[in-house]
Amino acid sequence: MNKSSNTKTNILSLIIATLAIAASAGGLLLPEFYNDNDFVKTAWFTNDIVTLTIAVPLLITAMVKSQMGSTYWRLIWIGVLGYMFYNYAFYLFGSAFNKFFLIYTGLFSLSGFLLLYMLWKTKTETVATFFNNQTPVKWISAYLFLMPLILFMVELSMILPFLISEKIPESIIITGHPTGVVFALDFSIVIPAFIAAALLLWKRKGWGYILALMMLVKGFTYGLVLCVSTTLLALSDTYGKWDPLMPLYLVLTTGGVTGCWLLYRHSNEQ
Repeated sequence: MNKSSNTKTNILSLIIATLAIAASAGGLLLPEFYNDNDFVKTAWFTNDIVTLTIAVPLLITAMVKSQMGSTYWRLIWIGVLGYMFYNYAFYLFGSAFNKFFLIYTGLFSLSGFLLLYMLWKTKTETVATFFNNQTPVKWISAYLFLMPLILFMVELSMILPFLISEKIPESIIITGHPTGVVFALDFSIVIPAFIAAALLLWKRKGWGYILALMMLVKGFTYGLVLCVSTTLLALSDTYGKWDPLMPLYLVLTTGGVTGCWLLYRHSNEQ
């Protein structure tokens, strides 16, 4: 990208980081602003902690290192924007109306537009040459394909009973909301993106490496959110039991971190 484009992406990224700090710190310091039930509030608090302590610092670090010429960190930058877009889609469409609504709207739209812009400006034909021939693309692709496959089967097993007997999934009932935002985002965005990343990376395509790092970042950040929130809910009086999918969340988190590390290890920068 030219200097003008770099300036625009930097400014927008800093705005996103600032809004994310305001939303997450505000949610932690002013919990009374959340109008959801205790189960959903626990999820918001966990998201706020991970966003404030990991996603925002990672976004700023990736932006700075990318400006220093790092292709790898540019892809991490794209991945964190993907996290921001996905994360605040939950807040925007899945939370009870609250005083942070305009901040959620700004984060969702800005991160979405900047994500698309950076993907458009990335030279996909040169990305594949940035990683050496020893890159374990098949192992990483297997992870990227296995995760959405399990997710698809788990969520479909919750949806099918409703189609047959109109039994509303417990995961929707317990939130107190009438819609399945998790199902909507996972089936329309997450699962297709994971599968596309797996197939393209297997063939060592430029888009494969880009989407792979994007989904690996999403995997470990949101996997961490799920691990922490599951632990808090299990230890609380509100829920008081462990989610049987906790092992999957652990694999999602550790697999995401490991995949990012493997790609870095086999990049030209290493």
